[in-house]
Amino acid sequence: MPIPKLTQQDMTEIEQRQLKTLLDKARIAQGRPLTNSETNHIKDDYIDKLMAEREMIAKKTRAEHKKKKLKPDISATYEWTSNMHTRGRR
Repeated sequence: MPIPKLTQQDMTEIEQRQLKTLLDKARIAQGRPLTNSETNHIKDDYIDKLMAEREMIAKKTRAEHKKKKLKPDISATYEWTSNMHTRGRR
C-alpha cells in the first residue's frame, strides 16, 4: 500500500523551517529569485527524503514489534497435552 505524498501541512514546524532554509540557500546561490520549477524541484527532493526517512523508521518499529511478538518463552517446557486432541486421534 503506497503511502500518500507528504504535504507541507503534514510536516512538523522544524521540517518546514528546514525546507525554507533550503529554498533560501538555493536562492542565495543563484543570486536571483527562484522560478516555480526550481522551487518545486527542491521541495519534491526534500519531501522524498523525508518520506524515505519516515518509512525506514516505520520499518524498524514494525520489525521490533514483530520480534517482541514472536519471542518464545524459554522457561516454558514442552507440553504434550497442549498438542494432543482431547478426544483422541480419529
